[in-house]
Amino acid sequence: MPPITTLTLFRFKGWRRKFWALSQMGRAPGRLKEVRGLRFFKLLGTGAEGFSTKPDWSVYGLLQVWDGTLAAEAFFNTHTQFQRYRLNSEEYLTLYMRPLRSMGRWNGINPFETDGKPRVENAPLAVITRATIRRKYLRSFWKHVPASQHPLKGKSGLIYAKGIGETPFVDMATFSLWTDEEAMKAYAYGTEAHQKVIRRTRELGWYKEELFARFQPYRVLGSWGDIPNLETFRDMLKKANTSL
Repeated sequence: MPPITTLTLFRFKGWRRKFWALSQMGRAPGRLKEVRGLRFFKLLGTGAEGFSTKPDWSVYGLLQVWDGTLAAEAFFNTHTQFQRYRLNSEEYLTLYMRPLRSMGRWNGINPFETDGKPRVENAPLAVITRATIRRKYLRSFWKHVPASQHPLKGKSGLIYAKGIGETPFVDMATFSLWTDEEAMKAYAYGTEAHQKVIRRTRELGWYKEELFARFQPYRVLGSWGDIPNLETFRDMLKKANTSL
């Protein structure tokens, strides 16, 4: 069975539970390292709306790469750490994804191994971009972020977007969910503001390390108020699954 990737988002309310979630950034890794079948994981903080530099203290993420679906399900159904997250969170959403393409490195490795199967046409697509920004370029990089994310607002085909990361301002990532590949490409390659950031990245060498990965989502669990048409998204996945 080929490896799979899951991304879980948790939303917390009240300062006590938000503080608990923040504390897990340091406490949970030791517990997660012992999980059977877990190849790679990252605990993630998030930014405010879109890819904002402002932190969102109410939302945290857990990115995981598994040996297969059975290992993932065992963790989500029985592991005490995940149950703690569920009990303390207001809501959560877990997205199962099949890696389609991954270029670059994350902490020296490329964790998203593809299975060689072709992607399903006209099916939802998830994208994760990640980079470690060279400290001497931090101000220059973040100066360009607002302009590059502006085209996201109201973008056709965008289901959801969130800034995620391990270390504020330095180790940053983005997660975006699209109705199909064409919609994603229209933003990535069809907006001048985003293209300008890409050119500046290449010219100035902003990143010490970077990664770009695409995924085929195939299952979603839980709820998420920021995706009002979540049931429509579930139907899209069911339709796509018939071709997987």
